[in-house]
Amino acid sequence: MIPSSTPVTAAVAPGDSFDQFKLPASIAKAVAAMQFTSPTPIQREAIPVATEGRDLIGTAQTGTGKTAAFCIPILTRLLAGVGPDAGKSALVLAPTRELALQIDAFWRKLTLHAPAFRSAVIVGGQGMPQQIRALSHRPRLIVATPGRLVDHLMRKTAKLDHIGILVLDEADRMLDMGFDPQLSQILRFLPTRRQTLFFTATWDPALDRLAKKYVRDPVRVAVGTTSRAATQITQALIMTTHKTKNDTLLEELNRRNGSVLVFARTKHRTDRVARYLKEFGVKVDRLHGGRTQGQRNSALAAFREGKIRVLVATDIAARGIDVLGIAHVVNYDLPQSSDDYIHRIGRTGRAGQTGEAVSLITPEDRAQWREISRLLERTGSQVPRS
Repeated sequence: MIPSSTPVTAAVAPGDSFDQFKLPASIAKAVAAMQFTSPTPIQREAIPVATEGRDLIGTAQTGTGKTAAFCIPILTRLLAGVGPDAGKSALVLAPTRELALQIDAFWRKLTLHAPAFRSAVIVGGQGMPQQIRALSHRPRLIVATPGRLVDHLMRKTAKLDHIGILVLDEADRMLDMGFDPQLSQILRFLPTRRQTLFFTATWDPALDRLAKKYVRDPVRVAVGTTSRAATQITQALIMTTHKTKNDTLLEELNRRNGSVLVFARTKHRTDRVARYLKEFGVKVDRLHGGRTQGQRNSALAAFREGKIRVLVATDIAARGIDVLGIAHVVNYDLPQSSDDYIHRIGRTGRAGQTGEAVSLITPEDRAQWREISRLLERTGSQVPRS
């Protein structure tokens, strides 16, 4: 089973800092400006391996700083590019537009003192001509969703022969979303000689097969227990009924302070819940795949900046957004996948902060809750009781 090396479980070392990585001056300045102090466990273990040019498989819970764990070594290697690596670029594949845009936003901060290393975001919901222009400028980093990148490859508006580093971020989510065929198409356009960094929050046989296509003799970095709820998140169950669920949600919001991310099962239910909350004066917006990219960006920005208190979303937000300081997650509807429960509640309690996750349970939800409870028990996580 991939990978060949022994998983590493990291513990925080006293006095740990980013100085240990001996970063180039331009990166060190950017990291300091972002007020990064101690690296997270996944950063501590992954950055040295990736900087050496080794293939890597990194598994860690959501909210553990994986974006920095691959962006910092990518820029370090691109800055030092010599010989056959001179002029090479990097490609990051992500499952959702939101995640791709967040990776690009982090890259822009990281390259504040290295402006020549521009990036291009290639995702659906944005104009093709704009993306074609961005690609024509030969960006040093391409951040893309698989479907839109395949569109460009088929049109011959994108070339990947100069890619020296490939990152698959949230690889498990890409498989869940059915991107395996697109990933296989992209693989045919990539150089055989490259470095591959493979990041995931869960692991199963399907990921094993996918990894074998991409990585060679990888080092595996496993931080904590995958598919395990973060210990800083307090979980609670609220018993309700289908008829009283909206009233129960409003009551729970009124009982709590701080920002709230509410998960609903479908686009229609997301819209309906948001309308209901707005009728009672709640500052709310919604996020789902049926909205335009501009609408999604606007809703996310308003939530991040505190202009709205509540964001109602489908599972597009379970791993697709990274907003610090979310106080509460409410599962208005339970997810279909037990693993998605872990990723949903992982939107709160990030970067060492505490958070609370509340699930509204109707009699129809009991079978699905039993499945989620089994996963929590199996991984040694807290199992909330009603």
